[in-house]
Amino acid sequence: MADPHTADAHDSHDAYAHGTQEISEQVATFSLFQGLAKWGSLGLAAVLAFLTIWFMPGGSFMAGAIVFVVMVAGGGFFLRSPKSEAH
Repeated sequence: MADPHTADAHDSHDAYAHGTQEISEQVATFSLFQGLAKWGSLGLAAVLAFLTIWFMPGGSFMAGAIVFVVMVAGGGFFLRSPKSEAH
């Protein structure tokens, strides 16, 4: 039985050196997921508020539409990405 602590147990090309892997694809995927989650949550909340205001007893389409527009505008303002400053 092979001893896992010997040098023969691991090939030199399998050795992992921390910080040497290319991570640009992982960063892009995480950024995409984060953006979809952020904007999707805003859209879902705005649609739910619109439908709730519209179909509640005494509610109206226009009141729901106003709430929808205010939520999308306010959410878009607060959720936008900060602009990078050039040095």
